[in-house]
Amino acid sequence: MPDNEHSSLVSSHKSPDSGLQIHLHPLVLLTVSDHITRHTLRRREEPIVGALLGQQNGRDITLEHAFECQVVQGEHDGAVLLHQTWFQDRLQQYKDVHKEPALELVGWFTTSPMTGPEPQHVPIHQQIIHDYNETAVLLAFHPTDILAGASQSGRLPLTIYESVYETVGKAGNSDGEGDRSMDVDAPEGPLEMRFRELPYSVETGEAEMIGIDFVARGGGNATNIDAPAKQKGKEKSSKSQQPEAKTVNDASFLSPEDEELITSLTARANAVKMLHTRIQLLKSYLTTLPPSYLSSASSYNNNNNNNDNNTASEEENPSTSSSPPPPIDHSILRSIQALAHRLPLLIPADGIAFAHESLAEKSDVSLVALLGELTKGTKNMREMGRKFGIVGGARQRHPRPGGGRSQLYEDAGRYGEEQMMSMDKPYE
Repeated sequence: MPDNEHSSLVSSHKSPDSGLQIHLHPLVLLTVSDHITRHTLRRREEPIVGALLGQQNGRDITLEHAFECQVVQGEHDGAVLLHQTWFQDRLQQYKDVHKEPALELVGWFTTSPMTGPEPQHVPIHQQIIHDYNETAVLLAFHPTDILAGASQSGRLPLTIYESVYETVGKAGNSDGEGDRSMDVDAPEGPLEMRFRELPYSVETGEAEMIGIDFVARGGGNATNIDAPAKQKGKEKSSKSQQPEAKTVNDASFLSPEDEELITSLTARANAVKMLHTRIQLLKSYLTTLPPSYLSSASSYNNNNNNNDNNTASEEENPSTSSSPPPPIDHSILRSIQALAHRLPLLIPADGIAFAHESLAEKSDVSLVALLGELTKGTKNMREMGRKFGIVGGARQRHPRPGGGRSQLYEDAGRYGEEQMMSMDKPYE
């Protein structure tokens, strides 16, 4: 089926907007993606079906939690339905856990092509709206959208639908405005379920932000280890596994402190890059404006005189006239001017006191670093004196033949021992 073709279950009737506002939380996306990943890796045959929990206040619906569901085959027509007993028990468990604020069943999720829901999705949706919630929504995840690379454009590979009932003509299509305009007295067809796409927005709570940050940092530290190739014999397989184990280095795993530092530095680098890009955009826009918009009143008069002279010369020589300037958006100019007026607020009022304070902090840091170097040098000198004393003592216990040098080593050893004793004594 082509991508630009709509499914027969997607409503094509131009009806007024229902006004439903969907607020999607990232925890639902994590649960859906985890369920689809495990379902794919385990190569399960049954369809992917799950429930959506949230709150419904008037026309506002929040999708906050999700869980996977068991499905069974219908006894009469073989349609896929929810396991009624299992689903009721699991739903009640979630309601008992999430009592403040109270959550209810607001919809369900599954996978579908980008064209829209398919006929096998209708029995489950009818079961939910008849037994639990008349305004339940359907969150359809599109795996083909990810494979096609459409998710790189910044759009989530999912669509949220609401169900509506429309009359169906003899041809099986929902009656639109063009079908009923010429035949007013024609009998109405039966009502059938259709799906209409709903707009949604993504909202994040404080707890979800912490969880998503933890998942993002853990995903950046993930390591892919390939399994060794199968060989004949136990010795060959054991030998082939040894090089694979060596490829995994403990240094590749970062500590939580390193991960937090990398995340913080990456966020700051991205912020600086974004700021530089925005400044360059403003600069390129201002360079296209006439000089009169970028100068003072005195220079404005001079520019006007120069412009008059240039206009006169251009009238005399039409061939040398330049292209007209682009249209000017005064709202953008006012925003840029307001931003420029707010820049002095970032500079301290007392610049001299701020400079002295910065210099004092810099001096404190340098002093601490110098004190650390002095402590390190003292430790090295003490270690050297200890080693020199050990060598001198050994020379004294085992003197070499020849008096001059042995006496020299004896004096050196005695001097080293005295220095060690003086360094070990506490300061008075």
